[in-house]
Amino acid sequence: MSSNPNWHIDRVLDRPGPFTDEAFVGGQTARDFLQNECKILVIGAGGLGCEILANLSKMGFRDIHVIDMDTIDISNLNRQFLFRDADVGKPKATVAAEFIMRRCPEVKVTPYYGKIQDKDEAYYKQFNIIICGLDSIPARRWINATLVQMVDEDDPESLKPMIDGGTEGFRGQARVILPTINACYECSLDMHTPPTAFPICTIASTPRLPEHCIEWASVIEWPRVFGDKKLDNDDPDHIQWLYEQASERANKYKIEGVTWQSTQGVVKRIIPAIASTNAIIAAACCNEAFKLATTSAPSLDNYMMFTGNVGIYTHTFSLDRKPDCPVCGSETLESDVNGDWTLQEFIDSLIERPDTQVKKPSLLIGTRKLYFQAPPQFEKQTRPNLSKKISELCQAGDTITIQDSAYPFAIYVKVNFS
Repeated sequence: MSSNPNWHIDRVLDRPGPFTDEAFVGGQTARDFLQNECKILVIGAGGLGCEILANLSKMGFRDIHVIDMDTIDISNLNRQFLFRDADVGKPKATVAAEFIMRRCPEVKVTPYYGKIQDKDEAYYKQFNIIICGLDSIPARRWINATLVQMVDEDDPESLKPMIDGGTEGFRGQARVILPTINACYECSLDMHTPPTAFPICTIASTPRLPEHCIEWASVIEWPRVFGDKKLDNDDPDHIQWLYEQASERANKYKIEGVTWQSTQGVVKRIIPAIASTNAIIAAACCNEAFKLATTSAPSLDNYMMFTGNVGIYTHTFSLDRKPDCPVCGSETLESDVNGDWTLQEFIDSLIERPDTQVKKPSLLIGTRKLYFQAPPQFEKQTRPNLSKKISELCQAGDTITIQDSAYPFAIYVKVNFS
């Protein structure tokens, strides 16, 4: 074997392959770009992000940035292999960057401990490729919308490829998003499996599973005891209280299996992470980054699904853009509305709608405010509209502007009365 630590990269870049892009320029030119010019951003330094960072550092990428807003918890150590016991409580991005640079001195990793929303377009424009190793749909939606909005037809450098990886137990997916060219993340939003919901009558009267007891503690017992006090899923004291209540109820109904970890998992909708799935999806994401950076092979077109729960099986397909996508589409969304609905019922329909999935929308027509979530004085001023019929507030064919924290820009919905 060669003493050159990059011999495996050189073998790929020194000669074209059977599927190499016509634009491929191998040899030293490709190596120089990969090692000295290409700047790559990794969003997320958790189970998937640790694998991605390790892979990139051994694939020739020398200028890597990483963003993560979390600190290390002891429960992370079984699969997030860049962290050790002494790192508990420290920022994931900082510790991961330091670990990679200790192991690979030729690689520079720049960490940022904070939210992706803290950064502006100028920050994201500096990168050649962005890889997402996130466990949050809202965060994916935000960065996807930001990258789509950044695209300027007169500036080819404004298009930043986004590689998105995600895992769910033994299943996972990797996809390549070329903003405004192929399907964006929002185009596939309605493909996501909705979170498991338990019938309220079951959790209230006839619990049969430990999950029923935990859900009862969080949905029924917490509001009864604490009223309007918000349950904080990240507060260990809150989780402890739920665990104690759920355990007491489980004992009453002779149900086994309520633990502190399961309580946290149910409340936060946590699906157990599998280290091998993270490794497979991270490898797929980094493979796509390498292909995009070097043109040594065609990139994924554009979605790969891994279903490890039924064997080692992958399926690749091309996901089409949606003309009415609120992010990359050119058409205004339409909504068929019962004229007798109140504005609150209309807002509820937007929240439930699979192709918008807004959380706390503010609505206006032109400059006229229908309802604003914030600031408090606007919320108080527009709150009476919630109980009014929507037919009193707008006319058929009106376009309502919707602003929501999930989007870094507004979306537009044309109202049709049915």
